[in-house]
Amino acid sequence: VQLQASGGGLVQTGGSRRLSCIASGRAFNSYTVAWFRQAPGKDREFAAAVRYGTSATYYSDSVKGRFTISRDNAKNTVYLQMDRLQPEDTAVYYCAAASFLHDNYYSIERYYNFWGQGTLVTVSS
Repeated sequence: VQLQASGGGLVQTGGSRRLSCIASGRAFNSYTVAWFRQAPGKDREFAAAVRYGTSATYYSDSVKGRFTISRDNAKNTVYLQMDRLQPEDTAVYYCAAASFLHDNYYSIERYYNFWGQGTLVTVSS
């Protein structure tokens, strides 16, 4: 599967932004899809994931309550709605996918074998 992330840009503190991850290929509904992010000078970190099948969602503590991940299997698309953005949310955001990923591994990037190119979100203070 190939992933295309989009929707990044410049936003003011407290604002909102929606990222999209469009997948090409078959059986999209069998993939857990996640968003990871990498801030300048820092390691890449998990932000959110949506499971295959049940569409259960998972969030890191740093985004919980502010970000919402969702999927539309008919459009092969996963969204990340980001609200109440803060300067520390500034990062390159990557979407990633893994087929039939075990629930224990949703936040671990090495288990994701398909990655999009990243989209930059900059939150100005």
